Amino acid sequence: MALIKPFRAVRPPKHLAEKVAALPYDVMNVTEAQRMAAGNPCSFLHISRPEIDLPAETDPYADAVYTAGRENLQRFMAEGTLAQDPEAYYYVYRQRMGGIAQTGLVVCAGVDDYESGVIKKHELTRADKEEDRVKHIDYLDANDEPVFYTYRNEPAITALVARVAEGEPEYDFTTDDGVGHTLWVVRERAVIDELTDRFAAIPTLYVADGHHRSAAAGRVRGLRRAANPHHGGAEEYNWFLTVIFPDSEMNIMPYNRVVKDLNGLSAAEFMTRVGDRFDVTPVETPFSPADRHEFGMYLEGRWYRLTAKPGSYDEAETVSHLDVSILQNNLLSPVLAIRDPRTDQRIAFVGGIRGINELERLVAEGSFRVAFALHPTSMEELMQLADAGEIMPPKSTWFEPKLRSGLFVHLLS
Repeated sequence: MALIKPFRAVRPPKHLAEKVAALPYDVMNVTEAQRMAAGNPCSFLHISRPEIDLPAETDPYADAVYTAGRENLQRFMAEGTLAQDPEAYYYVYRQRMGGIAQTGLVVCAGVDDYESGVIKKHELTRADKEEDRVKHIDYLDANDEPVFYTYRNEPAITALVARVAEGEPEYDFTTDDGVGHTLWVVRERAVIDELTDRFAAIPTLYVADGHHRSAAAGRVRGLRRAANPHHGGAEEYNWFLTVIFPDSEMNIMPYNRVVKDLNGLSAAEFMTRVGDRFDVTPVETPFSPADRHEFGMYLEGRWYRLTAKPGSYDEAETVSHLDVSILQNNLLSPVLAIRDPRTDQRIAFVGGIRGINELERLVAEGSFRVAFALHPTSMEELMQLADAGEIMPPKSTWFEPKLRSGLFVHLLS
């Protein structure tokens, strides 16, 4: 059973919501964050990416960064840029991107559920990034950015959320990237109780995006519990901020790859090695795969369609039949010697929202030698793998639209 609870969100007043809202901390670099926050003292990036307000030479993992984030959160609350709701509520959050709409419920999920496996993950975390999130959350004394969860669609919950969304929204605005954001506050106690009861019948939640924040929430709870001789289990630090969407509304995009060199091979030698495991067909235009087990490859100004040869993967095996695994096991590792894509500095990952032309640009400017376009992993593949307790290769999924930060914060004290 999935335990959720309402909470007293710290959030902006209506007239500031659009100015406060910001993209998640991990989809931009420092320079991009500075540009996004320029001229906007209300931008939540001053809290989620506080290094933008410090000297350029500042180590992003220095204590001064985490301290600045805490001070900025306290300042936002003192000045009224953010204020805490008087009672504990749920919140309904809808995003619209082109023809895509997804409507989720903003709640607090339980650390106990994450640690017991009710909340299932599909990726490993990196130690340095997990430690960063632990310090960030602990210094802020808050979950400032929500985790992105999903569940197998339950019509009764969908109908209840839809009823809430028929009312007057608290926020309704469109960001510069064309994504619409609408938020409703669920104040009716009967609706809150019914949502809590409905989710208690849901056997499993799945991490879509936010493995590091989920793991960090557990570690912060451990720190707080150890420091609290009167720990009872009901404290706010036993819960963390999440938005939960039905799987039927989730939009997964590909997570593409670019590699800096050909591992000492000439282009001809590389193509010969690729042909051992893939059928290689030159194509005249940029190739974005429409089917599983197909890949686009951009090398020396040309696009190729790669089709995995039968026998190069096991369709019955939970992990190896994923396209990210086929590319890793049959090309990136044996041909390009990228054994661990989590740590190898020769490979980089490009979210599908940037488009296939971004792959061409990165290769053309000389930063990378070869690029690979993938077909997106499906929601069913993700959930089946998580149910089996398996782990995907890193950077297997890219979800869009991204949740905006700053519209709701969960205080731990």
